[in-house]
Amino acid sequence: MDNLVSTEWLAAELGKPDLLVFDCSTYLPGEPGSKQEGFRAAHIPGAQLFDIDQIADPETDLPHMVPTPARFARLAGELGISNAARLVFYDQHGLRSSARGWWMLRLFGHDAVAVLDGGLPKWQREGRPVETGEGAARPAARFVADFRAERLRGIGDVKRIVRQGGGEALILDARARGRFDGSAPEPRKELPSGHMPGAANLPSSELLNPDLTLKDPATLHRMFEAAGVTAERPVVTSCGSGVTACALALGLVRAGFPEPAVYDGSWSEWAARPETPKVTG
Repeated sequence: MDNLVSTEWLAAELGKPDLLVFDCSTYLPGEPGSKQEGFRAAHIPGAQLFDIDQIADPETDLPHMVPTPARFARLAGELGISNAARLVFYDQHGLRSSARGWWMLRLFGHDAVAVLDGGLPKWQREGRPVETGEGAARPAARFVADFRAERLRGIGDVKRIVRQGGGEALILDARARGRFDGSAPEPRKELPSGHMPGAANLPSSELLNPDLTLKDPATLHRMFEAAGVTAERPVVTSCGSGVTACALALGLVRAGFPEPAVYDGSWSEWAARPETPKVTG
């Protein structure tokens, strides 16, 4: 199963018993609407909501942090996800947060997972069918998690990378350029803008075409190279809260680079810690 599928592919596969479709939308703090309202207003037939704020670590104040393997396995099973299922994630904005679902499943050992290119906006522009309401729950299934620790980084790892001047890995930040350089505010008003010393910036929105589909692999490869990515140097992706960092991860894989690790706490954690260095410009 490819890691990016088209609306044409999904339309042909929709309804097959092993294929599960999930809306993995997020909304920024202060943004109008909500993922729940958007899902009830229109979702792909048979889809369920994959709520990353619920499928998360409940013991932290940081937003939607990765849960333990046991918690993830239990909640995935409650959504009907088994190790034999094929999964497709989409979101209401195109390709903002669907890669978070893709990355989480891969983090816990499940590779038969894809992102819908262009998301719900493209599906609806093409006049494809949608449903309204809550969506029908699926029978519970058994999911066994196989945690891949190399795909996740914590604040201690990132502190070490910064102390070493970036020689261990390149930190690649997915936030908008103004948030990265400090000229625009963060959506979480309690946090300063800026970035980690030595980090590079490639806004995840720049990976997309005007129709919200992902750019072709050759173009993505050139963009990542221009941001300082090489095949030899490991990459750790970051963003505001660990969501669009996953879009960079998807883009890197599509471009033919080794799969990066994701700094899950991202700027929400780094900026809130008094001991961490922050720079602007």
